[in-house]
Amino acid sequence: DQATLASAFKLNADPSQLAAIAASMLRATPATYESNLTKMGYADLNKPTSINIYPKDFASKEKIVEILNTYNADAKAAGEESKVVTYTDIVGALMSSVTLIVDMISAMLIAFVSISLVVSSIMIGIITFISVLERKKEIGILRSIGASRRDIANVFNAETFIEGLISGVMGIGITQLLILPANAVVKAMFNVDNLVILPINGALILILISVVLTLLAGLIPAGRAAKSDPVQALRSE
Repeated sequence: DQATLASAFKLNADPSQLAAIAASMLRATPATYESNLTKMGYADLNKPTSINIYPKDFASKEKIVEILNTYNADAKAAGEESKVVTYTDIVGALMSSVTLIVDMISAMLIAFVSISLVVSSIMIGIITFISVLERKKEIGILRSIGASRRDIANVFNAETFIEGLISGVMGIGITQLLILPANAVVKAMFNVDNLVILPINGALILILISVVLTLLAGLIPAGRAAKSDPVQALRSE
């Protein structure tokens, strides 16, 4: 009876293990007892070939790596090279790759920002120069009532300073407004708190850079305004 014959045998293996055994039987090379056990996932606890370690967090991972490095250093110092543990820090390798990608993206963003800063500085210089041309008569009036060249230059320098300060503060304000929804989306999707943070020191440095660049962009137009001939300036319309 087929059912009686089938019930006489019992295999303590799942379908994948049975498939591995069947595949080993179809090989050109003869299967051995050890190879079949290996395919079925058997391991001798007294002779482990590898150990997988799963730390609960990054701090624990770093501590484990430190312990392994210390153990290997002691084994090498004692001349026991056979006891050196060879390990692969998979998470560390992945994090190195991610860090490299992030650094490359950051470098590209910095390059784009640098180009935009140069272009914006040129535009500020052009706008200030146009302002000087449109206000020649006002410059002539100021010079005629006793304003010095430095006073004229300071007027335009003050304007560019205010422009840089306002633009820097506006940029930081818009960035802070965008950080709030960005962190909320990341929190909802990945359960990560405060992924994006703009430090106060960084914000102040960015505002300072904005002010300095606008001042530098306005130096040439301000100098041209200071050197204007009062008589020619009063004749202009």
